[in-house]
Amino acid sequence: MGFQVSRSDGVTLVDVEGQLIVGNRQELKQKVLEHLENGDRKFVIDFSSTGYIDSSGLGVLVSLSKKIREQGGELRLSSLNEDLRTLFELTKLDTLFRITGTRAEALEGF
Repeated sequence: MGFQVSRSDGVTLVDVEGQLIVGNRQELKQKVLEHLENGDRKFVIDFSSTGYIDSSGLGVLVSLSKKIREQGGELRLSSLNEDLRTLFELTKLDTLFRITGTRAEALEGF
């Protein structure tokens, strides 16, 4: 379980490994906010290695999206499995985020 942060063509990529839950949501928030404070404005969070997101994980994603938008940036989500995509649809969060099937799709047109 953890987060790997890298950069590609001016985009900050965050890989979420394992679950995004109450126990690790602050770590994700801190990593993204550090990059935001350093001037990064384009973010992709990749969930290809993620099986579960709890309500606090969803909350931190909404909070990060708001902060990034306030700074003139954008947060995109990629590679959600079928269960996670359904979760975003049921909670209507799919209307807040640009969600793509793959990382490559998320990077297109950024």
